[in-house]
Amino acid sequence: MRLSVATNFDPALVEAMREFPVVELFGKLREDAVGGGRAPYQLARVSRRRLAAHVQHARRSGIAFNYLLNASCLGNREMTRAGQKEIGELAGWLCDIGVASVTVSSPYLLALIKTRYPGLKVRVSVFGGVDRVRKAQMWEEMGADCIVLDSILVNRELAALERIRKSVRCDLELLVNNNCLSGCALSPMHMNALSHAGQAWHGNRGFFIDWCFLRCAGMKLRDPVNYLRSEWIRPEDLPVYEGLGYDLFKIAERDIPTPLMVTRVRAYAGRRYEGNLLDLVQPYAFRGVREDDPYYRRGLGWIVRFFLRPGLVNPVRMLLLKRLADLCHMTRPLAEEAPVYIDNRALDGFLERFRESGCRDVDCGECRWCHEFARKAIRIDDAYRARVLEAYEEVFRALDDGSMWEYLPGKGREGDPLLPRPSLAGAGDDGGGEG
Repeated sequence: MRLSVATNFDPALVEAMREFPVVELFGKLREDAVGGGRAPYQLARVSRRRLAAHVQHARRSGIAFNYLLNASCLGNREMTRAGQKEIGELAGWLCDIGVASVTVSSPYLLALIKTRYPGLKVRVSVFGGVDRVRKAQMWEEMGADCIVLDSILVNRELAALERIRKSVRCDLELLVNNNCLSGCALSPMHMNALSHAGQAWHGNRGFFIDWCFLRCAGMKLRDPVNYLRSEWIRPEDLPVYEGLGYDLFKIAERDIPTPLMVTRVRAYAGRRYEGNLLDLVQPYAFRGVREDDPYYRRGLGWIVRFFLRPGLVNPVRMLLLKRLADLCHMTRPLAEEAPVYIDNRALDGFLERFRESGCRDVDCGECRWCHEFARKAIRIDDAYRARVLEAYEEVFRALDDGSMWEYLPGKGREGDPLLPRPSLAGAGDDGGGEG
């Protein structure tokens, strides 16, 4: 077993990883010339100096570092003189500080790195969408050293995984604990939106409302089977994938508290977890974490930097998002029992159905496999569910009818205390100011 683990740039994380089969940490700056798979507000503030020190600390511990250049779209900037200069400067710096490999989604970036920076190994991102034999072969022919298969499309397709492994010689990696919906229709939009959010040259300057994430989380709470109709791989099921020829597994999430990342790595390294599956796969609602953990110490400057943008969005309506985040425990740790609990032990045997056939072109309503396990394994506090679903409805009403951005007469509920006056909605609407 080899593990590739997300880093929050905490030196204590590097030390903790020494006892596990961790061969690599992965991460990136909040913003750079390329962008990646997370919005800047989700990531720790990391300077180039601190990142370089982290890379060296990992190397001294026998752990390599993988830098993410995995944006699914670069807005064609890579085909301009300015873009070439920015990418070249960044890649050269990565070589100088001892980064071992980079992850890309763009075939052109793969060719660029392989030609100009041969010291860097190149890995294909989940965003590359590799879910079948010919795609894997094409990336290998272009020079990929490793491919992270598209977990949304292939993690439950065991026959496809077996065929892909036999078809290429390059390394293959599986992302084990993301919790997107399998075959999700939101995925292309979400990949592009996240990619642009982290591009230093983009006009929004890091501002981003993650509509796809909100829609996905709301779908799960409304219909709990969606918690299981997902892409994760349980620690107990790793031997099945190892039997197909896979031994390199990727563990997310960047910037979660160090104790929780250690819990995740220990569970996958030990191939067993007793407790709530969401502890391993969900990027919020953490238990057993202090409120003074760096994850939660995001002050006024963070809010102003990423969310207080009256030139881009109505700041009063953004309070709807804050209310939702507070209710979902995205802004503070859980002090009590988790309101959504998925008994990991009750999912023993869940993978058996997928040994015979996958989910591609299957009608979930006819199959009912995930529904039956959801009935046995998932517990949700009814009062919590009602409150949060109401908050989701408020947010989506504002996002969908346009009142998140401007005052629209006749839209929204009469008497809505957060409905802004016209004078507020028009303030600073030049389309580019920070406010």
